[in-house]
Amino acid sequence: MIIDLQPKELQNEWIKLAPLQEHDFDELYEVASDPLVWEQHPNTLRYQKPVFQNFFEGAIQSNGAFFIREATTNEAIGSSRFYNYNPENNSILIGYTFLGRKFWGNGYNKALKKLMMDYAFQFVDTIYFHIGACNIRSQKAIEKIGGIKIDEFEVTYYGEDSKLNYIYRINKS
Repeated sequence: MIIDLQPKELQNEWIKLAPLQEHDFDELYEVASDPLVWEQHPNTLRYQKPVFQNFFEGAIQSNGAFFIREATTNEAIGSSRFYNYNPENNSILIGYTFLGRKFWGNGYNKALKKLMMDYAFQFVDTIYFHIGACNIRSQKAIEKIGGIKIDEFEVTYYGEDSKLNYIYRINKS
C-alpha cells in the first residue's frame, strides 16, 4: 500500500489538516509574518513576504503540505508536510513545520505530530524529521515524543542555501 502524502483531511480534537492550496497564501502568511516564529528555523528571514513566498511555492510543489487549523475555531495555526517517502526502506519524513506563537507550548505541536505519525505509521515503519541545528525548541519537542537524533547533515531547502540539520528518527515499534 502506498501512502497518500496529502489525504484530503486529517483531524483530531485539537487540529485539522487540509492539503495546502494556492489560495491559502494570504491567511498562512499572516501567521508566518511574525519574525519570532522563524528565529530558530534554518532561514530566519521567512517572515519576509518574498522569502515566505519561496517557502510557500516549495510547499505547494511538494504535494505533501498541509494548512493546519484549530479544530473548533478554524483559526490558522501554521503548516507542515510529508515528504521523501521511501518505499524501499519503508520510511517518510515529516517537517517544514511552523506554528504561530499563540499555539506554542500548549499541546498543539504534540497533537500535530501525533496525528501525522498515526496516519503515516499505517504505511511506514520509520519516520524521520529534519530539524535545524539551531532549532532547540523543535529538538526538545521531538525528543519529548520519542525522537532519537541519529545524524547531522546539510539540507538544501527549495530555493535556499543548504543549512545544517539534525536528523531524528521515530520507529513504529
